[in-house]
Amino acid sequence: MPNRIPRDAAPHASDITRIHISEATRAFIDAHAGEDPRDVALHAKRGEPGLDLPFALDQIAGRRIARTKLPAWAACDDVIYPAHVPMEQCSSQFTAHTKARLACELIADLSHPTRLVDLTGGLGVDFWALAQRFDEAVYVERQPQLCALAAHNLHALGVRNVRVECTDGVEFLRTMPPASMIYVDPARRDAHGSRTYAIEDCTPDVLALRDELLAKAPVVMIKLSPMLDWRKTVEDFGGAVQRVAVVSTGNECKELLLMLTRAPHGDVRVDCINDGDTVTFTTAEDQRPSIAPAGSIERMRYLVEPNASIMKAGAFAALQRQCPGLAQIGPNSHLFVGEQPVGAVPGRAFEIARTGGMGKRELKALLEGVTHANIAVRNFPLTAPQLRRKLKLKDGGNDYLFATTDAGGRHVLILAHKAPPATT
Repeated sequence: MPNRIPRDAAPHASDITRIHISEATRAFIDAHAGEDPRDVALHAKRGEPGLDLPFALDQIAGRRIARTKLPAWAACDDVIYPAHVPMEQCSSQFTAHTKARLACELIADLSHPTRLVDLTGGLGVDFWALAQRFDEAVYVERQPQLCALAAHNLHALGVRNVRVECTDGVEFLRTMPPASMIYVDPARRDAHGSRTYAIEDCTPDVLALRDELLAKAPVVMIKLSPMLDWRKTVEDFGGAVQRVAVVSTGNECKELLLMLTRAPHGDVRVDCINDGDTVTFTTAEDQRPSIAPAGSIERMRYLVEPNASIMKAGAFAALQRQCPGLAQIGPNSHLFVGEQPVGAVPGRAFEIARTGGMGKRELKALLEGVTHANIAVRNFPLTAPQLRRKLKLKDGGNDYLFATTDAGGRHVLILAHKAPPATT
């Protein structure tokens, strides 16, 4: 039996749960686990009986990515991985479990049995995490190869309360029975295959489907591009959004999640999630942060750079409520300073060593003894590379140099070092 995922496989319910791998192919994968697939391809012997080399290379590459991105999948030898590109694009274990946790909160008051429908199944990472929080779960995907892959992997991972439907998600929506929650991850490609971020250009168009989605489920979770402005996106859905989550991992913003319910909402909850840190606020609390008075930076001892989710959400007032005593350096600096130790913060904390302006004397005093620095600019006329060249500094080291503009319009430089970890 071939190792290839069958192109014409159209699994319905549990028709396909296993994909056969030849002994020669499995032995080759195990023998080269952890190696660079490019090196393996370069030195592999072609024509070995029973060996499907392209398939094996996909598995070696997939396992390598999964070790950091999907450790639970990597720990299961029976999981089969697709080609490299889908693995790079799929959700991580952290973001998938974040959705599952949010879903659990959203359906807490719903009657059992609870039922999930994922209309855009894809590789099935999000579905795998979500399905474990529901009594029943339906995976919907129109590509037969992905359906076969998902059915196999869900079985391998021990998820049994699922059904796989190989059909178009929108068509399934219009004929499906009611569900507790619908999950949708629209494809961010337009009709010509070009990358897109506008909701109406994604497939399916969840804006156009809003009423149909909510007619079939009291809770709808939608994954969107983190490039979108969450405030405008909430407005676009016309009061249907109950909750927003801006999700980051490794301080890189990965996803914008919208959670819709049937009741109209005026005050929306926003969760800024960055690995283990969460800052929450509501749109009623979405205010401008307080600004440090011009000329006050010289007496400040600590600096905070908010994490990626706070930066993306613009949750600066929420940060100040969580960390009293911090003030933003300038209206668009997105850097915060304080006179007292800041403790644990949702971001990076620094101890300020020296501050100064761009004048020659100030620069000489500020940079005395400094040859290397990690440079960051916020609302400053020069880019980081331009400033590095101007100051003749090498990259790296333990010094951090922040360049920004204060409330009085003065360009300021702040030399700082990472603050020691906060103790509890």
